[in-house]
Amino acid sequence: MGRIRRLLQQEHVRVLPADLICPLCERKIPPSQRDAHHLVPKSKGGRHTEYLHRICHRQIHALLTETELARQFNSVDALLTHPDVALFVAWVKTKPDDFMERTRKSQRIRPK
Repeated sequence: MGRIRRLLQQEHVRVLPADLICPLCERKIPPSQRDAHHLVPKSKGGRHTEYLHRICHRQIHALLTETELARQFNSVDALLTHPDVALFVAWVKTKPDDFMERTRKSQRIRPK
């Protein structure tokens, strides 16, 4: 296990309550489905994170590039204004808290 993952897991044990709520889909996040999302990607100098459902986190990165995340969609409210993210959130809100499905990159950002 890597140093960063180990530190994140220690942080989960010490600080995080058992009933975290995903700021995107507003469902409870089971401990096995928690992902820390840098609102501004680390590669673009970001430091602040929000805990999201793993499926929500993966969908954000499947739809948006790191540059778009850093410039336009660097807050939860801004993410919710993106039409594809809003459509996904409306869909995933109807699923159980521990729901997980494969996420595919958008054709718009897929390497050619």
